[in-house]
Amino acid sequence: MDAEPQNQQPEDTPAHKPQKPSHATSFSIWPPTQRTRDAVVNRLIETLSTPSPLSKRYGTLSAEEASAAARLIEDEAFAPAGGSAAAEEDGIQILQVYSKEISKRMLDTVKSRTASASAAQNGASESGNASSVEDPTAAAPSEDAKTEP
Repeated sequence: MDAEPQNQQPEDTPAHKPQKPSHATSFSIWPPTQRTRDAVVNRLIETLSTPSPLSKRYGTLSAEEASAAARLIEDEAFAPAGGSAAAEEDGIQILQVYSKEISKRMLDTVKSRTASASAAQNGASESGNASSVEDPTAAAPSEDAKTEP
């Protein structure tokens, strides 16, 4: 009685392997839908134009400035992240690149705006005080001009 029982199946039959349902829906984290990208832009606009921890340090942008900056930030962040898409399994890593790019570009935007505003403000105050500021090279007497007692 060496015969195998009829109810046992060899190990390589489908009964022993996990089955994927034929009607499975696929879920992809990358690339984001246009709706998701629009939501990111709207959140950036809100962050840049309303009081937030970021605005406490760097100030807020007008709604128009924030809208233009947010769209540019999102577009510029999407390009490098989209270019790094090698395989579907990399979706999480690509999403992290996208998120980091957005954060970096948002900070760069507010920092450069603050630096520009500061430079413009300093330029205006320097032009008003130009008569009271002396040129150190013009004020220093030359060695030849000194007289000996």
